[in-house]
This record gives sequence, structure tokens and C-alpha cells, in this order.
Amino acid sequence: MIVDASSSAIVTERALNAIAGRIVAGASAVTNLRRLSGGASQELWRFEVAIGDRSIPAILRRAPGGGRVSPASVGPEMEARLMSAAGARGVPVPPVLYVLAPEDGLGRGFVAGFVEGETLGGRIVKTEALASARAVLARQCGQILARIHALDANEFPGMRRFTPLELLDEWQAAYRATGTPRPVFELAFRWLRANCPNPPERPRLVHGDFRNGNLIVGRDGVRAVLDWELAHVGNPMEDLGWLCVNSWRFGAMEKIVGGFGELVDLFAGYEAEGGAADFASIGWWEIFGTLRWGVMCAGMPHAFREFDRTVERAVIARRASETEIDLMRLLTAHPAH
Repeated sequence: MIVDASSSAIVTERALNAIAGRIVAGASAVTNLRRLSGGASQELWRFEVAIGDRSIPAILRRAPGGGRVSPASVGPEMEARLMSAAGARGVPVPPVLYVLAPEDGLGRGFVAGFVEGETLGGRIVKTEALASARAVLARQCGQILARIHALDANEFPGMRRFTPLELLDEWQAAYRATGTPRPVFELAFRWLRANCPNPPERPRLVHGDFRNGNLIVGRDGVRAVLDWELAHVGNPMEDLGWLCVNSWRFGAMEKIVGGFGELVDLFAGYEAEGGAADFASIGWWEIFGTLRWGVMCAGMPHAFREFDRTVERAVIARRASETEIDLMRLLTAHPAH
């Protein structure tokens, strides 16, 4: 049995109770299960694992309905492997406690340890309590990205590989599939093709969704990197450009890096950890990332109508127009070569 997205928390908790001892050795039960808001592409559940007279907080990250995995996703099993490998190399990640098996009756997903901190991007860029963190976040992100890019992609066979031109082809096909012409998107695709960088000499493992909103942040800075499902092999500058997309600044436009920092600090952190990349191409990757997010937003109405009638899908759909404004601003600032 696979538990579908409409199943009650009672059914999900019953299934988790049956595997409590596999999640944490010696565990006797699962309690206080609740579905978390957010996470437009995955189900997130928080619960407690009871061990004697104490309990351990944990997070279930599961494919929607237990089995619907996007073709663009590496899948939850690979995501768990990536997190464990990254954690072993100094990348802050939630510890992976257990990867779901078919016989568990919960579909595809994994259980990770709970990490205390803030994940909402708007609060990260504005909350006074995190002012000290914002002073170090850009450099920390550079350091963390360099560690991610140093992972050996050969350890993860089957990972998709992209040159910059292949990424453009992939996202242009996704744009065409929306069935709605958007002149600004057309202009951006044309600019990106005319100025496309060459394939990287050394393709790297790319996180694929490293941004404000996918980080757990505390007063000391980044405590964990989340959402590894879009990982692939390609140009490491893709990650740095994605972090600079205006949508992930949450209103703090003047701070190009995630709404909390400056490029000079991001680059300094990246280089301090041995990262080497073409920083001159950051503008191209910021424009690409903005267009990519716009196409993702434009595709949300189909997802909402066909298989995922969640508030997150509906709200994200309207943001395509925001990316059009950002693209016009960026294209004006970056004339064609």
C-alpha cells in the first residue's frame, strides 16, 4: 500500500509507528505527527520518535502521494545519498536517519533529523534576531558551495549532465509546454543563447536549488542545506547565479546574494575553500536562473489543475509576472556581446 496525499495523519502515523525501530534503534513509537506547510514539490511531516523517556524530533520528506517523482528529480533515495555524502565532507545537512523501503507502506522518501533554525527567506533577510547571521551568510554560502562542488560526481552514477546550452534547451522545452506565449521570456531565451558560455572544462556536482529558503539559518549562520532533489552535473556557476536571483532576496533587492550579502563575500568564501570558477559569468547565470524560475512558475497552473491542488502551487503560479519584471531589468543592464 502507498499512502496518498489525501490520507489522514492517523494513517501516516500508523505506518511510521510500524517502522519506528528502523528510524532510530530502540525507538518504540512515533508521536505528535503533523504536516508542515511549504514544500511545493515534496510532502514534509514533522514528528517525534520516542525512545524510553525521551524523544527525538524528525522530519519525513516524501514524494507527493508517496510515489509521484518529477522527471527532473534525482529521487528521494539519491537525495538521501547526496546529503549523507555532503555531510561527511563538511556541508551542513540534516542527518539522514532512514530511507523508506517499499514494504514500509509509505511510498518513496526518507526520514531526517530535525535541525533547529529559520527557513523562511523573508524572516532570514529581515528578522533582527538574525542580524549577526546576515553578516556572515554570503561568505558561508560560498564556502559551502565550494564543498558541494568538490564532491565526486562519479560517486553518484545516473546523475543527469548538462552543458549551459543543454540547460537552455531543457527549459525552453518546458516553457513551450506551458502553451502561453510570453514575449519577455522569448527575449531572455534569445539573449541567453547569443551570450551562452562554453561548457565547463571540469563539470561539477551542482546542488540545483541552493538559495535562501532552502537553508536553515540560526544566529550562527547556515545550519543546514535542504532540498537536494534537483542535483545534477554541470557548471558550478549555476548554483552561485541561482542564489543571486531576485526572487530569493525576499524584498531586500540591494543585497544581491540571497537578500543578505554581497558578491565579494560570496566569491571570497568560495575561493577560500578552493573553489575556482568563471565569476565573470555570474550575470549570465543570474539571468538564466531568473528565467528558469519564471518557467517553473508558469508551469504551476497545469500542476495545480492536474495533480496537486495545494495552496503552494496556486500561489507560486502568479509569480511568473514578477520574473518578467526582473528579466527586463537584468537584460537592460546586460546588453548583448
